[in-house]
Amino acid sequence: MSKQTHSFQAEVAQLLHLVTHSLYSNPEIFMRELVSNASDACDKLRFQALNDASLYGDQPNLEVRIAFDEQAKTITITDTGIGMSQAEAIEHLGTIAKSGTKAFVEQLSGDQKQDSQLIGQFGVGFYSGFIVADKISVESRRAGLPASEAVRWTSGGTGDFEVETITREARGTSVILHLRDDASEFLNGWKLKQLITKYSDHISLPILMEKEEWKDGENDQPGAMVKTGEWEAVNKASALWTRAKKDVTEEQYQEFYKAISNDYADPLTWSHNRVEGNTEYTQLLYIPGKAPFDLYHREKKAGVKLYVKRVFIMDDAEALLPGYLRFVKGVIDSADLPLNVSRELLQESRDVKLIRDGSVKRVLGMLEDLAKHDKHDAVEGADGVTDVVDADDKAKEGKYSQFYAEFGAVLKEGLGEDFANKERIAKLLRFASTTSDGVTVSLADYKARMKDGQEAIYYITADTLAAAKNSPQLEVFKKKGIEVLLMTDRVDEWALNYLTHFDGTPLQSVAKGAVDLGKLQDEAEKKAAEEAAEAFKPVLAQLKEALKDKAEDVRVTTRLVDSPACLVVTDDGMSQQLARMLKQAGQTVPASKPVLEVNPEHALVKKLDGSVHFHDLAHILFDQALLAEGGIPEDPAAYVKRVNALLV
Repeated sequence: MSKQTHSFQAEVAQLLHLVTHSLYSNPEIFMRELVSNASDACDKLRFQALNDASLYGDQPNLEVRIAFDEQAKTITITDTGIGMSQAEAIEHLGTIAKSGTKAFVEQLSGDQKQDSQLIGQFGVGFYSGFIVADKISVESRRAGLPASEAVRWTSGGTGDFEVETITREARGTSVILHLRDDASEFLNGWKLKQLITKYSDHISLPILMEKEEWKDGENDQPGAMVKTGEWEAVNKASALWTRAKKDVTEEQYQEFYKAISNDYADPLTWSHNRVEGNTEYTQLLYIPGKAPFDLYHREKKAGVKLYVKRVFIMDDAEALLPGYLRFVKGVIDSADLPLNVSRELLQESRDVKLIRDGSVKRVLGMLEDLAKHDKHDAVEGADGVTDVVDADDKAKEGKYSQFYAEFGAVLKEGLGEDFANKERIAKLLRFASTTSDGVTVSLADYKARMKDGQEAIYYITADTLAAAKNSPQLEVFKKKGIEVLLMTDRVDEWALNYLTHFDGTPLQSVAKGAVDLGKLQDEAEKKAAEEAAEAFKPVLAQLKEALKDKAEDVRVTTRLVDSPACLVVTDDGMSQQLARMLKQAGQTVPASKPVLEVNPEHALVKKLDGSVHFHDLAHILFDQALLAEGGIPEDPAAYVKRVNALLV
């Protein structure tokens, strides 16, 4: 049969123009699409052969072979699948029956990198070959047809294509890409194997490439890689997450994690599950053992890999997990999502919401399991049932502490991002405390050992652990043996706006409002404090006048034991630490002044009454209180001058 020339469907011509002129930011996706198509062709033959085994002919094996020719500048992807007749080649390669191109064009945003990811997700993956090729030839013979009725389809990616009848002994299809000069990087065995591992390792049939070995040069000629004629599988031919858990070893799980995360260390734990119900998907999720350097770069894309029916769709599918779980690595393979799912569509899909909710619960469950086994004695599980750690659980001991040291600050972001799981997240939080001596405690631990009559969980925030431990605001709590949580992560101030109670008990900052120990303070102490405040009124009035530009108020306090003064804010005010952090970040902070609390029993405070240096002492008192909590006096030179004057 002589060659026949056909015009592309208008939508295909439009697509080809886009491919050849715009979508170059991620050219390697051509391999993903063409190998996926080859795998689909084999799956179709397998299905049709259930009713007609003769379709296999003398080729029982289903496989994909990839070859390259540096001299001819070609890459050939060959499958032993169902193949195409001439009519099918014209139909499938020249038109798009479901208007996939129109849908594709409608999704274009102008972002080349994002747009290139959409190729193939609308049933137009074959045309991605034109990203790297200026000519594509397709040779195919449909299963069941004689060798003399094979077809060759050829196009340069312009307005038309040619078809002709050829003789082809083998069943299946060969796609021959004639590469452009700027795509020569793909004429390399190592590069092609890397792409297959990245995009197609999950394909459940073998992907073969010809073995290469190094051959030394002769007569001063350089050495080179030489093909041996022997073919080998370059993929594992079975996606790890599609296998039964009993068929996957611990070492295989760990190696798979390293491959998808580029991490050199083993993960802390993982969860591999197949979920069935309203939506069907498989998840393989990992908790890393070490935080990446860019963990706190919120603009960085993060998330798990998304597959649809074993077809790789995208890396970093952030819609599948919330931002506070951005450290999680893994794979989610959906049986329900369409192949045309984009990042925008992920945000709106009901199935994605179900997958997201299920994945969040799975991750929190893994963390609860690690936390449950983080002690050597009996511990309370997430379900409230007390379990005893046995020998099989010893491998998990200490892992939650390791996790929390790396990712605890990120987990706290969930208090403000995930209201539905706020209580579960709160139970996973850990803090240093005034009585824990280097061991972090949970809110449940704290509450379990609260003193009789204690009505709040007390905490303090500070820039460093040393600053928190030595804060004068803790003095009365230390004197009475009341435990106070020490919070030093930058996110604490923000996160605690969303956690005002834990298990019915309010959280109270010791640096906000007047100290009120309720039943923990006896009547004699209250009466003595009231009498001291009354006797100190004249001095308080003078202090308020002297510090009117610095302090919102000055009052007597019972929270101090050894220190002369401290600064606090009102119950609904912004802490000094948070104000400093916002200023350092370049944000505008509303004008506010702290409250100065003084200890009337301290010698320095007593010295104020009648002192000729009252004004200087008042300002020194304020600035020292500011220094004690990590702040800096507004005028350090004036502070030093006042101190020096009093020392002379």
